[in-house]
Amino acid sequence: MLRHMLTTRLQRWTEPPAIVDPWNDAMTAGMRGDYVEAMQLLRPFAEQGDADAQYFLGLMYDEGQGVMQDFAEAAKWYRKAAEQGVGDAQNTLGTMYDEGQGVRQNYAEAVKWYRKAAEQGLDDAQNNLGIMYEKGHGVEQNDAEAAQWYRMAAEQGFALAQYNLGLMYCRGGGVDRDYTLAYMWWSLAVAQNSEPTRKPAQKNMDMIVKLMRADQVAEAQRMAAVWTPKGHQ
Repeated sequence: MLRHMLTTRLQRWTEPPAIVDPWNDAMTAGMRGDYVEAMQLLRPFAEQGDADAQYFLGLMYDEGQGVMQDFAEAAKWYRKAAEQGVGDAQNTLGTMYDEGQGVRQNYAEAVKWYRKAAEQGLDDAQNNLGIMYEKGHGVEQNDAEAAQWYRMAAEQGFALAQYNLGLMYCRGGGVDRDYTLAYMWWSLAVAQNSEPTRKPAQKNMDMIVKLMRADQVAEAQRMAAVWTPKGHQ
């Protein structure tokens, strides 16, 4: 995960920096796996208030890369970045409150941070917020709200949200029961070949197809074939 985030940061430059850039040096060190050097280079930026550096520092403490793993320290840096509006930091901080990792478990706090990230359009956070509404953790249980957030993430192509939305359509949770749509969303999750959703989604498709007419299956397959992520039509 950390290496992926470092790659994303490096891709922000359209051309190499004209002068020696400590940020670039830190990203490059992380890319080659020298996390100790990356940590040393990133820390001054984080301490000076750079939100991206704070998030990366949180990741390094979270994953124990370049430093001893320390969830409490990770949460501290995630919070600093989250308070500056970094969506990934908000979502990760929400997860830490959700699971009680590095902080005292607090579902209401988890929901607060998930919502901030979800409202920025982060698909992972939208799915997490959907889970909180479905389970009634930190919010009043509400299947309709859960389905709404699952849909937002699913329409962006997030496999776990597609799987969860399929479950909602299968049981009629917050939406009208619709086996055709359940089958469609599960087939999209399967097509991504993403764990841990692929096998359970396929298993559910194999079960639900026994309850469907041939024309319903054909329609579900047709919709899945022409579906594209939101914003990519």
